[in-house]
Order: sequence, then C-alpha cells, then structure tokens
Amino acid sequence: MKNCKVVIPILFFILISQQIAFADDQPESTRTAFDWLQEVAEAPRHLNYHGTFVYYAKEHMETSRITHQVDHRGEYEKIETLDGMARIVFRHNDEMRCYIPAQKKIYTEKRWLRKFFPDLLSQLSKKVYDNYQVETKKQGRVAGYDTQFVKLMPKDNLRYGHKFWIDVDSGLLLKAATVDRDDVVEQFAFSQLEIGGEIDDDSLNSELMAAQNWKTVHLKTVVLDDGELGWGLKNIPSGFVKIAEMKRKLAGKSAMVDQIVLSDELASVSIFIEPIEQDGPVTKAGFYSSRGAINIYVRELDNNKITVVGEVPLNTIQMIGDAVLFQ
Repeated sequence: MKNCKVVIPILFFILISQQIAFADDQPESTRTAFDWLQEVAEAPRHLNYHGTFVYYAKEHMETSRITHQVDHRGEYEKIETLDGMARIVFRHNDEMRCYIPAQKKIYTEKRWLRKFFPDLLSQLSKKVYDNYQVETKKQGRVAGYDTQFVKLMPKDNLRYGHKFWIDVDSGLLLKAATVDRDDVVEQFAFSQLEIGGEIDDDSLNSELMAAQNWKTVHLKTVVLDDGELGWGLKNIPSGFVKIAEMKRKLAGKSAMVDQIVLSDELASVSIFIEPIEQDGPVTKAGFYSSRGAINIYVRELDNNKITVVGEVPLNTIQMIGDAVLFQ
C-alpha cells in the first residue's frame, strides 16, 4: 500500500505533464493577426459584459468599473471610476452623459470617435501593415480567460507600439499596452470580467442621477466637409491621414473651437485651433506633458493658438503642429 501511495502522485504528475505537452503541440489558430484585430474592433459593440479594469501610466493607477449591454435599442454602457475624483459616464449608442459629482455637473456630448477601453479600434484596414510590423504569439491568460497575443511594432520612430491580449472565444480585448520600444507607456487590463449573460437595466439607467438637479452642460460638435474650416496641413508624418474636421464646444471654452483629426488607424491626433483672446489665459508655446501615451504641443500662428493632442511621440506631435497653415 505504501508503494501505491507513492506511485499514484507520480502517475498523476506524468499524466498532467503529457496533457501540457499535448496542449503545447496543438496547432495555433488559423486566424491571422488582422483577423484578430478585426474581432477586437467588432466585439465590444456586440457583447454584454461587465467587470473591473485597471489603467496604469507613469506610476499612476486608476480602477474603473464597466457595464455594457446590447439589445434591440442599441448599445448601453456605464463606466465609473473607483479611484480619485469620481466620474461616471453613461452612453446610449453615441449619446454620452458624464457625471462629475464633486462639481454637480453633467456634461453631454455626441461621441463621434470610439476610444474607450476595451473599444479602442474604431476603423481598421490592411493599411495598418504599412506602418506596423504585426505578429501573433502563443496564447496566455488574462482575468481567467484564454487570450491570443497580438503585437504591433512601428516601422519608424513616428508612433508607439501596441500589444493586445484578446479573448479567444469572444474577440473582446482584455488587456492593451502602449509601448515605446520595450517601455510600457500606458496599459489597460481587466482584473475581473464576466462576458455574456443578462445585464440589469437599473445599473445602466442614467436617469437615477438626474434627480439631483445638477447643472447640465451641452458640448456640441458639428462635423464639417473636408476643407470647410479653411485650415490646411503640409508635410504631415508618413502614414497619418485626415479623417475628420469639425467645430466643437469644449468644456471651459466660451466659443466653438476648430478641430482636425488625423489617424494612422491605431493612433489618433487632434489639432485644436482658436483665436488668441487678449484678456484670455496665457498659454506659452512648447510641449506639455500628459499622463500615459498622450502628448501635447502648442504653437501660435497668425494670432491663433494651435494645440495638438495625440497618442504619439513628441517628435510626431510637433511635426503635425508645425504642418498647420491657413489656406
């Protein structure tokens, strides 16, 4: 009997080892890296899910809770920060309401560009291969889910690299890191997540907070035709194209601001142009740091302030800012 007690654990260990080896020998998915990226772009818009994710950048960490529901009326979403200043964002399709309890204010805006984790890829084509080396690696695990790892590294010094961990069953993005060579610039990752199932309607009802009679600020966006603003761009960085131009009413601004948006299908950059007010706040030209992958560059042109904000390196943000001219 003593020998039997020794043999059983050994046989169990051998069996488990054979199962692990067998799993390692299994062929990888026939889906290409681009197939996976397409799933990342589509999955967040068609799934019910709720969980907690963590944002990390420059030793700053912030935790948020997200609930997302899809039904015959479209998409409903709630994102609530759990650290620092409280912020709660409710979304129905492209209509957003952001609650700031400390200010007792509600900001409303129609979203025209998707850029909230895990919905980070708004538009995608195989042009992404022009600017990035794209590869897949073996599966790993995030928040208890098996994932496919996809890495996109830039072919130049004009953009950051990206690493994605994608749920193999649903295609939902579970973890995303923006990298500068080997350094992590910022990262999002689910720490707890449930995909599928029913979502309680009350958890997504923004009207529950409306009874507090907070001040509502409507942030308006007017999308214009190409060239309608009258601003041009000369010698913009390779791979970036203009995807929109508009006038926007931003928080804290008395008048609408001109905005031009560029993208290389992964990174996006916004150019804000506004007249310099004699009695307004003074902002010196130059670079301004921001948390994570976002960099800011300011310059003046013909009594206008040009502010460039984007998830690209400093050299790229300056090239874009210096490319602005009045046509």
